[in-house]
Parts: sequence; C-alpha cells; structure tokens
Amino acid sequence: MTEGQVATIEKTDAEWRAILSDEAYKVTRKHGTERAGSHDNFPKDAGVFRCVCCDSVLFDQDTKFESGTGWPSFFAPIEGAPVGETEDRKLFMRRTEVHCDSCAAHLGHVFPDGPKPTGLRYCLNGVALRFEAD
Repeated sequence: MTEGQVATIEKTDAEWRAILSDEAYKVTRKHGTERAGSHDNFPKDAGVFRCVCCDSVLFDQDTKFESGTGWPSFFAPIEGAPVGETEDRKLFMRRTEVHCDSCAAHLGHVFPDGPKPTGLRYCLNGVALRFEAD
C-alpha cells in the first residue's frame, strides 16, 4: 500500500449483520437514515468519533457543533481521516453523501451551511459513530 492509500475493509453481508445493530446495519450498509434526535446524548467530553463499522477515527469533538437538525454535526473531519464524498441523487434531490473510505460505511451528508471556519455541516447518523473519550 502506498502512502496516503486507505486500507479497504471488506466483509460479507452476513459478517456486517453479525457485528452491527439492526439500525447501524440499515444506516451504514444500506444507506438508511436514523430518526432525527435519536442520538442527542453524545458526550460533551474531549474525544474522537470513530466509524462504528471499522473503528477508523473520523471526527474530533472540537469540530462538533449544535446544528439544531437532530443529528450530530461537525464542521470538518480530522485531517487525514478516511472520510469520502459521493454525489447522492436519491429522493429527487442532489446532495453530497459522506462515507468512510476504509469500509464504505454510509455516515450521512455534508451541506454548505455550517459555521466558520469551513462553512460545512457534516450531518451524520449517530448510529454510524462511536465516541471514544480522550
């Protein structure tokens, strides 16, 4: 593997189902969306948010903000984190989907209406993340 290349984690559908909750499987593997407000209890402590599927470090608590949307929101991923984007044209809309480049987990979407310094709002499904305190 060359520098900057992300290791790809591949599992069968049965393997993903065995390690994920039903909701996490629906969101991360089938591109679902959890109900807004279902993860309003994320800690406020210092720490990082990891991919629930492969444990890659994706976002830092320092970039999390209250967007009022009912989903965890961040203004930037951690530098060098395996966070990728693809165009999403489902539901007759044009959006940018956010996924984990390490395991192809669907995380949520990114919108251009966030706070400074980036102006971005990574609106993510809480069930796709696991918090790890410093």
